[in-house]
Amino acid sequence: MIKISFSPAALLIWISAWISPDRISGQALTDTIPLAGNAWNNPGGGIDTWLRVTKTGTLHAWVRDSVDEKGWSTHDAGFFQVSDTGYQCIHLKGMHLSNQSIIVQGEPLNGRVAFVPNDEGNFFYWGRRGPSVHLHYPVPAGEEAEWFYNEVTVPAGQDLEGSYFMACGFAQGYFGMQVNSPTERHILFSVWSPFETDDPASVPDSQRIRVLKKGEDVHAQAFGNEGSGGQSYLNYMWKAGHTYKFLVHARPAAGRHTFFTAWFYAPEEGHWRLIASFSRPQTQTWLTGLHSFLENFEPEQGNHQRYVLFNHQWIRDTAGRWIALHKAQFTVDNTGRKGYRMDYAGGLRDSAFYLENCGHFATYTPANSWFERPEDPVGNLPAVDVSALP
Repeated sequence: MIKISFSPAALLIWISAWISPDRISGQALTDTIPLAGNAWNNPGGGIDTWLRVTKTGTLHAWVRDSVDEKGWSTHDAGFFQVSDTGYQCIHLKGMHLSNQSIIVQGEPLNGRVAFVPNDEGNFFYWGRRGPSVHLHYPVPAGEEAEWFYNEVTVPAGQDLEGSYFMACGFAQGYFGMQVNSPTERHILFSVWSPFETDDPASVPDSQRIRVLKKGEDVHAQAFGNEGSGGQSYLNYMWKAGHTYKFLVHARPAAGRHTFFTAWFYAPEEGHWRLIASFSRPQTQTWLTGLHSFLENFEPEQGNHQRYVLFNHQWIRDTAGRWIALHKAQFTVDNTGRKGYRMDYAGGLRDSAFYLENCGHFATYTPANSWFERPEDPVGNLPAVDVSALP
């Protein structure tokens, strides 16, 4: 960790002795790191700014601050030795996130460097919340998946606020569990409308998602901002360290509709719960594009690491046969693909697939990597009687 400590009084003195950016020159590369997209408040005081490098060496740092609407002041913070690759933390005291940046120059910038360079018109929302990571489960050729089953375990201490551990994703929707606040957690099932818009009010009546049924204590409503459609959720205080089961069903219906239904099993209760059943118009399909993902939806939690385990993925085909899914491909969202954030990983852990993101950890998993979990024991089918589901 690189530590640069300033007091507010020192800043008042240094503003009168500012260094013009044109004095930052030489043969070494120079990068400007905006604090708004790469720094978080430190509980011990001050802020931590993150930069990932693949080269070691001497790093020269300046802190740039706005004097007024017309100009900047730049304060020389000195030279620092970077002795290891990966993420580096620059700790600042007496500073604020707004209107400021850190300018760095030196040998570590000669390799691949990762930080969030701009806000892309959304106040650094995507960069601050960190990369979302996914597992894609291919269905064997020639099979039609009517049911999709998955088990999710969030290890102790990994149930951080802002996390969505999505278990059963498919081409038209997703189903998983969230940490919404210290006192609220959701089991969330959503289906997108075939009409592409972020405004639910603009969806034509003929393309709206219809709620066919919902379980006890389940809320159902329209959603927007990330596409539009039907959303349902159950307030349920699920527990880290417990394994939860998720099941999704698709049934093509008359009039070019498909019914999508989701059930949830908690070991504390010992029975399956209906979450909701939606009708999606202009759709005739079984389950396709099966996947899971891990995301952080709270930008202020983007500096905290978390991971989740997914195990025992199965489909049930239209002939009633259970088929295990043992392979998965790892991918990452645009924040990771652009190289803005490199704190993402996935693969095998404890014989299960896992996903991990945020927290600026040292290593990462190359996108599009393939993994294969161990075979399930013979006869170890999902313990669910589909004919008896609520």
